Amino acid sequence: MKRSVIFDLDGTLCDTSGDLLAAANAAFAHLGRAVRLDPSATEDRATALRGGRAMLRLGLGRLGEVDEAEVDAGYQPLLDAYARDICSQTVFYPGALEAVERLRDRGDAVGICTNKPEGLAVSLMRALGALERFDSLVGADTLEVRKPHPEHFVQAVTRAGGDPGRSVLIGDTQTDRETARRAGVPSVLVTFGPGADRVRALEPEALLDDYAELEAVLEGLGL
Repeated sequence: MKRSVIFDLDGTLCDTSGDLLAAANAAFAHLGRAVRLDPSATEDRATALRGGRAMLRLGLGRLGEVDEAEVDAGYQPLLDAYARDICSQTVFYPGALEAVERLRDRGDAVGICTNKPEGLAVSLMRALGALERFDSLVGADTLEVRKPHPEHFVQAVTRAGGDPGRSVLIGDTQTDRETARRAGVPSVLVTFGPGADRVRALEPEALLDDYAELEAVLEGLGL
């Protein structure tokens, strides 16, 4: 079976923080709340890469105690705003697509395992002209489970035509680290996002500072 390299999306393959923060700010406006997240602030960018509810809690928390009912009320407006403008500021991290192409050229299975809703992930990859470069894409609502449940990762591998026993998860968060641990596979966490110190503290099997180093990192893991 093929070696499988499965990527997280937000904060790993792509810097989606600008578009996500814009969507969160639209949700705050919808809620009538006078708070906005700042795309130039490291904390805000790092939170954006952890998802919509995390951004809502961060902003609302700056106004006082967070009411989860208000987080729920803001979540769909956030998703709607994001769907309307999903790719104005999003870019692949330097070297990411080139690394994917090198993996494909050597015959590896390459997929995406993301907690972004599948429809939004597909829309984003299509807008970036990269959807066909991946053999699988498993989103937050593709299955009944999501990361860190290991089946989320396993399905990304098997749908890509790979072998779960010869696979790796490339990510950037504790969720990715825990997903790999539960699946019994190594994790490689990238350090070029806004939360590099936090990533290092998670002590994954390997760290990735630059996509040019990906093959050497995988070889170092015995893959």
